[in-house]
Amino acid sequence: MTEATPAVRPARPHFSSGPCAKRPGWSPENLNTSPLGRSHRSKIGKSRLGDAIDRTRALLGVPDDYRIGIVPASDTGAVEMAMWSMLGERPVDMLAWESFGAGWVSDVTKQLKLDARSLTAGYGEIADLAAVDPTHDVVFTWNGTTSGVRVPNADWISADREGIVICDATSAIFAQPLDWAKLDVVTYSWQKVLGGEGGHGVLILSPRAVERLESYTPSWPLPKIFRLTKGGKLIEGIFEGATINTPSMLCVEDYIDALKWASSLGGLEALHGRADSNAAALATYVEKTPWLDFLCEDPELRSNTSVCLKIADPDIAALDEADQRAFVKAMEKLLESQDAAYDIGGYRDAPPGLRIWCGATVDTTDIEALGPWLDWAYASAKTAL
Repeated sequence: MTEATPAVRPARPHFSSGPCAKRPGWSPENLNTSPLGRSHRSKIGKSRLGDAIDRTRALLGVPDDYRIGIVPASDTGAVEMAMWSMLGERPVDMLAWESFGAGWVSDVTKQLKLDARSLTAGYGEIADLAAVDPTHDVVFTWNGTTSGVRVPNADWISADREGIVICDATSAIFAQPLDWAKLDVVTYSWQKVLGGEGGHGVLILSPRAVERLESYTPSWPLPKIFRLTKGGKLIEGIFEGATINTPSMLCVEDYIDALKWASSLGGLEALHGRADSNAAALATYVEKTPWLDFLCEDPELRSNTSVCLKIADPDIAALDEADQRAFVKAMEKLLESQDAAYDIGGYRDAPPGLRIWCGATVDTTDIEALGPWLDWAYASAKTAL
């Protein structure tokens, strides 16, 4: 092992891509207003859930005629609710360029067995957005959490589309601008960009999505946890704080705390700026580091949150995949042993490499301090080969 360690550690070495770093200055004491031990259907419980929805709308600039609901099972639950409740009315284009998008493709083609086109690309690349048919429904991830590839904008989505657009935005929301007019369903979990606690999803529906729900009934049975309508009408209570199942009021309070923090910074623009600053600081380091490179080569498509990196050293790249993964794991262990970085290994289905979260709850000074530690871990792991 290389003995000389860098002089400065990241103050908060939390660079996991989910759950992500808590906001700067976070403390459990900030959650003392949570109505623990009270029913989520009590006046105070509904009030806190309603407050979370109202603050979400204000911070994100969600149009007044879009519904916002808190749903179970994180972003996954929100996406599954939308797909199982709305798809099947017409053909669907499934876009995927990383593992979570591929999971939605699998669910639609193998479980729902729908008339679906799969438009896919490998890790580090993006699907052919121009091939999307505006007469079809569309399902896609705005930001590929496990590949570090995002859509550059929503220009490829037709304003005159006939189908609905379902967007998994869990690692993009609060960090990248979304074009609400082009999106009919937006899903996310607050455990990512705002560093909330896991287990809850957010489901945002446009009027077009509500129209689909009220005019179309799938041919398959829907479990209670997926049902968004009753008697052919939207269950409005879900979007007013009456959740489908019991939420954690502590997690809801933690989300409200993060929303308050974001507003205190200056709102959405400030969050975007923090993520961009973090990604730029990491890019500056990568560009001067010969042994490391971006998985996504196109800067226009590169994520500013889940930044995925590959080992560019020819000696390491020449190893078989298992040995490359072992090398990355050795780096991870070294960094964690020094409390310099936690949980930065690439996703298990992605090519061997690193993944650094650069969302708004991370401080740029910590990204800057991380670089020398990555050099140290790389040199130490290579010496041990």
